[in-house]
Amino acid sequence: MTARFVIEALASQHDRKGFSCGVFALDRYLKEQAGQDIKRRAALCYVAHEQESNRIAGYYTLSAGDVALRDMPEEIARRLPRYPVVPVARVGRLAIDTAFQGKRLGAAMLWDAANRALRAEMGVFALAVDAKDEVAAAFYRHHGFVIFDSQPLKLFMPLNAVVQAS
Repeated sequence: MTARFVIEALASQHDRKGFSCGVFALDRYLKEQAGQDIKRRAALCYVAHEQESNRIAGYYTLSAGDVALRDMPEEIARRLPRYPVVPVARVGRLAIDTAFQGKRLGAAMLWDAANRALRAEMGVFALAVDAKDEVAAAFYRHHGFVIFDSQPLKLFMPLNAVVQAS
């Protein structure tokens, strides 16, 4: 399914106006705030668009972050250095236009985000997300994300799992 899409950094030629994922806040973010976040380097925004057009089929944001080591599941935490926090790449938003939902584009965008985090020239242990609800959390769990013990809507996927799957 994703062969007909290109995933790249959001740029002025991408058509944001027609994007609609069914969640007002996610639609508004892409149309009104993403450009400002990019300029301020608060987050980067990547879009999937059809190869033959600039119509955006989906997008995600990626930024640096950290998570408390004490929030990690014990079996993972014991293998990490004893720093108070662990560096992560954070997917802040992930949205697919309603015309493209259910076609595995979200999975492809997660894979793209993980690979961008792996290529970053800095230490990043995992890809982390804050799911907006249980449906979103189930999507992330389906794709190999693990919940933080005390926070079921906060999930992460160690990047070594991506390396092993490659």
